[in-house]
Amino acid sequence: MPELHFFIEREPSPVGEMLIVTDEQDQLRALDWHDYEERFLLLVRRQYPGHHIEFHEATQRSTATPALQAYFKGDLNAVDQLITATGGTEFQREVWQALREIPAGETLSYGELSQRIGRPKAVRAVGMANGANPISIVVPCHRVIGANRSLTGYGGGLDRKRWLLQHEQTLSPTIPQSGRLPGF
Repeated sequence: MPELHFFIEREPSPVGEMLIVTDEQDQLRALDWHDYEERFLLLVRRQYPGHHIEFHEATQRSTATPALQAYFKGDLNAVDQLITATGGTEFQREVWQALREIPAGETLSYGELSQRIGRPKAVRAVGMANGANPISIVVPCHRVIGANRSLTGYGGGLDRKRWLLQHEQTLSPTIPQSGRLPGF
């Protein structure tokens, strides 16, 4: 069974401690939140069937960490050039690539995303791939919303999704608790 060695950095952010996972080539493999760590590690392992994954605490900073810090300080494009590597299926990787093409400050519905990848009837499959995204923020699944423009599921929780969209100035400062985006 092939072995993969991943390195975990724990980094504070305005929305909680991030878990940043890179490989031996400093490619970003995963990013999630400390309060979802158990689920996160399981999802990462599922991305690489047939591999034995060793997780190690990082002894040095990856290139992802300063880019993420810059993102949180307001440079919303600081993460755009990070090199990522993911497992998953070919379809999932296609959806994740399309997510990276959604600019900061914009949102799409699942239906609009499925149209973008040329699979208009694959809305549910796009939603499932979006939910399996292992690299939060950099592969911006938080920018995908419901067809009725409401906030929908986010692996890091709707409060984080709301915060990230406000940070990117996609939402107004006052968001109703219903999760509906104002002005749509």
